[in-house]
Amino acid sequence: MATLYTQQDKNIRKTWVLFSLFLIVVIGIGWVFSLVYQSPGILYFAIIFSVFMNIFSYWYSDKIILKISGATPALRETHREIYNIVENLSITAGLPVPKIYVMDDPAPNAFTTGRNKDHAVVAVTSGLLDILDRSELEGVIAHELSHIGNRDILISTVIVVLVGFVVLLSDLFLRFSLFGHGRRGRDGGGRAQVVMMVVGIVFAVLAPIVVAIIQLAISRRREFLADASGALLTRYPEGLASALRKISNYPGPVKKVSNATAHLFISNPFGAKGKRSWLGGLLMTHPPVEERIKALIDLKT
Repeated sequence: MATLYTQQDKNIRKTWVLFSLFLIVVIGIGWVFSLVYQSPGILYFAIIFSVFMNIFSYWYSDKIILKISGATPALRETHREIYNIVENLSITAGLPVPKIYVMDDPAPNAFTTGRNKDHAVVAVTSGLLDILDRSELEGVIAHELSHIGNRDILISTVIVVLVGFVVLLSDLFLRFSLFGHGRRGRDGGGRAQVVMMVVGIVFAVLAPIVVAIIQLAISRRREFLADASGALLTRYPEGLASALRKISNYPGPVKKVSNATAHLFISNPFGAKGKRSWLGGLLMTHPPVEERIKALIDLKT
């Protein structure tokens, strides 16, 4: 029978799978590139680069995310209520108190980042603090603390950097291959080189798609678990349900958000106007809010 602890172990395994997948994808790109251009040095560089990026993303992904999100440390003097909520719920959950950051943004939203429970950050927008009442804020913070307790913040954090770099490298390889192909043809390259060029282009096109699918699959599942865990922490699922309604109904997007960081937020950060069709819903980073609210209300029964 699945328990919270088996889910935590599963999240740790997913993190290692992600690191391994990144190694394979980048080394694979380097291998194809080295065959096309008959240069083993390219493969060696790909191996060194992929190992370096894994280490870099583990230690610095959270700092990068906070920087690009425009989040700054919250001061206890000016944000006393959120400090009290985070501290009280952290004690209840048996977790170290995470650092608290605030984004100057009217759109209500929040996210958690970090590599483990001892190095975690909860970030909220100024709009969230303005729009939600205390019980709703508690629901949101409990949700974010649950991500920390469920040990899924590392995979959600590093995926921002790793997926971004895979897309960047694949695009670079695609462009370089197209320019290099013409030069190879003039140099009398054989049919095998042409075949490898085609394989390289296909690889470059498919790699970002594969990692994006993995990103979406991981994100959608973890939200339901964090909702349930957060509701158990506050023992008031209506608070989080009400907060999700207000957040999802806000028309505007979070100002500093991208497709790479969207999965981190508690709810779709592109705003109510960013809602899509049924087909688009399959590719959204978050489950439909209606489903999440229904699951929370069902916890009461």
